Amino acid sequence: MMKVLLINGSPRPDGNTTIALDEMVKVFKKEGIETTVMRIGNKAIRGCIACGACAKAGKCVFDDDVNQAAAILKEADGLVIASPVYYASANGTIISFLDRLFQSAKFDKTMKVGASVAVARRGGCSATFDELNKYFTICGMPVASSQYWNSVHGRMKGEALKDEEGLQTMRTLASNMAFLMKSIALGKEKYGIPQKEEWKPTHFIR
Repeated sequence: MMKVLLINGSPRPDGNTTIALDEMVKVFKKEGIETTVMRIGNKAIRGCIACGACAKAGKCVFDDDVNQAAAILKEADGLVIASPVYYASANGTIISFLDRLFQSAKFDKTMKVGASVAVARRGGCSATFDELNKYFTICGMPVASSQYWNSVHGRMKGEALKDEEGLQTMRTLASNMAFLMKSIALGKEKYGIPQKEEWKPTHFIR
């Protein structure tokens, strides 16, 4: 069975970010895809301190939800990261979480499908959407798209339920993501994973 990990960066239980992800979960279940949702927005997630210990240990030295997510992501076919918008940006908790997750989880993420979701009262969704997608595109993860940029609007709890276009965007995103994951699985069987060249790190300051 295919698997998707969904990261909820909101600190509010059952808030508008949850509503957005729930809409995706419904579609994944219809597609026969197993889902795991982790809400980390209410956790004390510290940032990366660039200690480099994960290179030897294979996991972050701060043993919290980051390492738990890494174990799930290793076996998953897709990853959804969703954040409320704070000052036209993803909130600090999810950025700290993602910095550490993508740095410390050393397994190959090539062709795991990624999707980002931004939830806001009004503005800042596009900037947040772009910010979150960068985690996928640095490590060979195809980015799933929808019928519009992946955003849902709502301020007070439950208001996202009134954003019909936003919820439709979430359903379309999940459908497209399911199709992409299944297509990649078929491609792997026939063609395998694209071969990688040896990394050529180039530093211009010497």
